[in-house]
Amino acid sequence: MEVAVVLAGGPPDELVAGRPELPNKAFLPIAGSALVARTIAPLRATPRIRRIIAVAPAGTNDSPALAGADEVRGDGASITQSLHSGIEGLDPDALVLITTADLPVLSQAALDEFIDIAEASDADVVYACVERRVHLARFPQFPHTWARLRDGIYCGGGCVGLRPRAFARLERFLDRLGAARKNPVQLASIFGWDVVARYALGTLPIRDLEKRASRLLGAKAAAAICSHPEIAINVDRPSDVVLAERLFSSSA
Repeated sequence: MEVAVVLAGGPPDELVAGRPELPNKAFLPIAGSALVARTIAPLRATPRIRRIIAVAPAGTNDSPALAGADEVRGDGASITQSLHSGIEGLDPDALVLITTADLPVLSQAALDEFIDIAEASDADVVYACVERRVHLARFPQFPHTWARLRDGIYCGGGCVGLRPRAFARLERFLDRLGAARKNPVQLASIFGWDVVARYALGTLPIRDLEKRASRLLGAKAAAAICSHPEIAINVDRPSDVVLAERLFSSSA
């Protein structure tokens, strides 16, 4: 895994309201350093990552926040369009590291672990996850949305491993999910009632979820259970900004 794509695109949101100089939350300073710069820094420090592509809004190519990237590409109207921009022209069979741009405490150790797991899985799509007890031991103040499975209670992380050859199938799958996100019946029709029922009861094992996701994608999918919770600490809400600022001030 030699290439990382950092998704720093998208329009302004509530986190940059009243800050017209900031294109979106990726450029929001946390303790003096932009979120995207804080995400790029550990990627730059990871020896196996030899090329960093940042996907960002037009006019940001010369932003100091993106100075650590090797290349800046334009974003799209949706996250899948931005992802397509980031992976265009890359080796279709090589695993690419995809990250969000709002990971303020991402570390080289977390990246090394995720890369090890992703490469060992031989999957086409690998999604980082963190167990709740692991998260609570380090960052109890940061809230998450949790999924209760038979193996444990997990949240998603901000890193994905993707082979570009699987992008078209992933895009179609994400479009289906987006169209059905507010309709439980449609969601059940996608995943199957058996999966939905076992998930609701907390009896669905990760292995079965991986198998169903692989079948739906037409590509091998795998979960990467990570022991470094910083891979799942992101900044989505104004309250997260306050928590992140406090985290850095307390460690100063």
